[in-house]
Order: sequence, then C-alpha cells, then structure tokens
Amino acid sequence: MHTATLRIWKDYSCRKESKSLGSKMTSGDTKTSLKNAYLPAKGLSLRVQEAEEAEDYCTPGAFELERLFWKGSPQYTHVNEVWPRLHIGDEATALDRYGLQKAGFTHVLNAAHGRWNVDTGPDYYRDMDIEYHGIEADDVPTFDLSVFFYSAAAFIDAALCDDHNKILVHCAMGRSRSATLVLAYLMIHRNMTLVDAIQQVARNRCVLPNRGFLKQLRELDKQLVQQRRQAQLRDGAEEL
Repeated sequence: MHTATLRIWKDYSCRKESKSLGSKMTSGDTKTSLKNAYLPAKGLSLRVQEAEEAEDYCTPGAFELERLFWKGSPQYTHVNEVWPRLHIGDEATALDRYGLQKAGFTHVLNAAHGRWNVDTGPDYYRDMDIEYHGIEADDVPTFDLSVFFYSAAAFIDAALCDDHNKILVHCAMGRSRSATLVLAYLMIHRNMTLVDAIQQVARNRCVLPNRGFLKQLRELDKQLVQQRRQAQLRDGAEEL
C-alpha cells in the first residue's frame, strides 16, 4: 500500500510538472524553462527515492548486528568520543575527577549507578561544575534497559544543545550499558536507524551490548522506523 501511494504521488507530480512546462515553453526560452522545471522534479524524485529506501529498510537480526560491531574499530581506551562532544567511557574515567575537569566534561550519565556498581552519584561531583544523571542498571540480558531509553536520550540531548558542553556516558567497562544508551540517543534524537547508529559508534570505540540489550534496541528501531514511514506518507499526502 505504501509503495502504491508513493508511485501515485510521483506520477501525479510528474504530470503536473509536465503540464506547467508545456505552457511555459517558447522557441526563445526553451532551455531556461527546461532547466527551471527540472529542479523541482529532481527534488521530488529524491524525496520519493528516500521514502522508497526507508520502505525497504528492515531491522537486522542480532547476529547481523553483532557482525557490525565486530567490523568496527579495535580501539578500546578508557574513553572515546563517538559523536561530537559525546564520549563513552569506563569506571576509571568516571572516578577521575581531575581528569574529567581537565578534559572539560560538564555532564555525566552513569549507566551503572548504585552501591554495587560504579558508586559515584551527584555528591561525588558536588564541588565540580558537572551535572549528573544515574541509571541503576545491571549488565545482564534479562534487565530491561529500554525503560530508560527516552529519559537517558533526553539528558544527552539537553547536554549537547549547548555547544560548550561535553558529556561522558559510562558504565563499568564502557562496552554494553553505556553503549546501548548512546545508540538509543542517536536513534531517537539523530534520526538514525540502528544500523547507522552502530556504525557511527563502532567506528570510534570497541563496544558490544549484550544480546538482551540488542533485542531491546531492535524493538526501538522497529518502532522508530514505523513512525518515520507514517510521517513520510503524511507529508506525501499533504503535497498532493
């Protein structure tokens, strides 16, 4: 149904463009008219192509997603920048107050908050100009991290709205919990598919969320892709 709608939209627009072109053409301005008429038609064609590509996208399975991580960067230091001013790090990075201050971090998102995890909290940074947000999560496949996807993404997005800010998202190792939340942020606020988000992060840091977290990210991806498809159809209908 979606593909048929897109084709109708495309055919209608092409007929409309052709009619307009025919009424404008004369022997003296044929080339100019052709050039000017082609521009909107070309833009429309690109929009149709983008919509069709989005229609064809299908969330890969867990094994295919893991292969994307394996093809990524072998780089695994204490902390790596995976998106402008957005860093993924480990416990050692989070505990290094002097290092955080020297590096200019203004926000910390702890995906391993709690007494038995990385026990920092807002008091740990109380005399520093750092805004803290903690999520008490366990790195096990049965833990539902998805309930924190939107709140964590909102915290990251709010931090990055100011060009002077710099955020550290960490857990114990900086490989699973923190990476999962960063991937969710890129999907929710940067309109990336899960594949795009993984490629963005994996090229800058060696990460690998556990299978349970990958399953939750797949579900998020399906939801967001469906929402975007519906939005594209609405936009297409409005242009008719």
